[in-house]
Parts: sequence; structure tokens; C-alpha cells
Amino acid sequence: MSAALDFPASPLEGVARASQRSVAAGRGRTRKRVQRVLFTVAGLVVFVVSVFPVYWMVSTALLPNRKIRSVDPTFAPISPTLDNFRTVLKRDTQFPFLDALRVSLSVTTVAVAVALVIGLLAALAITRFTFLGRRGFIFLIIAIQMLPGEAMIISLFRLLDGWHLTNTVLGLSAVYVAAVLPFTIWTLRGFVAGIPVELEEAAMIDGCSRLRSFRSITLPLIGPGLVATGVFAFIQAWNEFVLALVLMNRPDHLTLPVWLRSFRQVNSGTDWGAIMAGSTLMTIPVIVFFLFVQGRMASGLVSGAVKG
Repeated sequence: MSAALDFPASPLEGVARASQRSVAAGRGRTRKRVQRVLFTVAGLVVFVVSVFPVYWMVSTALLPNRKIRSVDPTFAPISPTLDNFRTVLKRDTQFPFLDALRVSLSVTTVAVAVALVIGLLAALAITRFTFLGRRGFIFLIIAIQMLPGEAMIISLFRLLDGWHLTNTVLGLSAVYVAAVLPFTIWTLRGFVAGIPVELEEAAMIDGCSRLRSFRSITLPLIGPGLVATGVFAFIQAWNEFVLALVLMNRPDHLTLPVWLRSFRQVNSGTDWGAIMAGSTLMTIPVIVFFLFVQGRMASGLVSGAVKG
């Protein structure tokens, strides 16, 4: 009955209805086109804001000091120079770049490896098993993640100094493990929860032990999650400054963020060209690491977003 009422009473009314539908469809297409343009502009703005600091760092590293100190800013290195990179890499400096690079790589690698192992075991425990205090443990992980490391810096220094672990890779690595571990556990918990426990149970029914079912079933599936979590933990430990400044104060035990301070002189001013060149060199290991694992990282982020 209602369908019959939709028929036009006359040919002119049918033409009018068709015209209205055409106008509505045109408005819909225009609205979608405007939304697409707005999203594209917003994406370009976010891209420019994100990339411009990196461009400015590299561009300044390629400029001579007289242009860096000029009142008029230079946005593009027309005649680039590598003098700032030579200043950073020269061997007769008091704080060699390669020594700082070695310390940073050692501390970050140890911290990320230990944090991933402990974080994976903790994530498996709170995801696969039910035990007394499980909810309290999860709440404690979130609470610890909110605490700034700087609030405990005096107690950390006294503790490590009492154990003779200041100015050592082991001491700073232990602090970084404690700093990135809550984030690692919380992130890996989502990836482990996304793997059905029935897969491990089926493997155990077929004769596998729990350890072998974990090694053969769970570990390969959680690989992208480990890579994604490791990348964020690596960046967090690589860029840390305050704890390294207090706990690694000997010239031959500086990490790269602390080492950059050596170009800031009280009497002669700050060598911004060398700082930008050092910052550019400092980003290279992170970029290489990211390019090496980006495929697995992307799949890990997507799987974590879908499976929660």
C-alpha cells in the first residue's frame, strides 16, 4: 500500500522527484569531495609539521657557521659543507663520537633485549594464567608507567653508587629496563591476548609440551608484536637524557644525548652546526633499525589494533 503511494500522480511530478534525487546525489558527491580535500590538507599539514624539524636539523648541519649565526635565516643549504660533520667526527676531540655511539648502542640493546624477555614472560603470565593479585598487578603496571623517572633519580643514584654501578653499561641498562618494562608488558599483553589459547591447547593434545607449543605456535605469531614493542622501547631508551646525565658522568661513558652537550661552551657559545650534525648522525642508527624492521612492525601494529 505504501509503495503504491510513492508513484507520482503525474509525469511532471515524476520529473520533479527525479530532479530532486539528482540534486541530492550531487550534493552528496560535493560533500564527499570537500571532505576528501579537507582530509588531504590536514594530512599535508601534519606531514609538514612532523618533517620540518628533521629537515631543519639536516639543513643546519650542512650550513657554515657564519650562515647559522646570521640574522636572516637560511632555509636551504645552497652551498652545503661537511665541516660540521668533520668537527663531530674528528678524533682529537675530548668526547669522541664513536665512544658515545658505542655506549648508547650497548645500553639500548641490553635494555631492549632484557625488557622484551621479561615483558613477554609477564604478559604471558597475566594473559594465560589466573593467580591471586592478577588485577592488582595489572593496575600496578599502569601506575608505575605514570611515574616520572626523574622523581626517583636521587634514590637511583644512591642505589647504583652503593653497588658501584654508576658509569657502567650494566647500571644504566638496568635503570632503562625498569623504565621501559611497564610499557613493554602492557603492549605485549594485547598481542598475547589476540592469539587464541585454543591453538596451544590443540598442540598439547597432539603431544606437544607447553614449552614446545609456546615455541612453535605462540612465539611465531607474536613476532610482529615483539618487533613493534621493541622499536618503541628502543626509541625511548635511545633518546633518554636526564637519567644518563646523572648516572653516566665520566667523559668516556657518555651516551649520545649527553654527548651533544659537549658542544655547548660557556665562554665561546654554542656550536649549533656541530650539534645539528651530531643530532643527524644520532638519528641514523634509529632510521636503519626502523627500515630493517618496518615490515614486521606495521603488521604488528595492525594485528594489535584488531585483536586488542
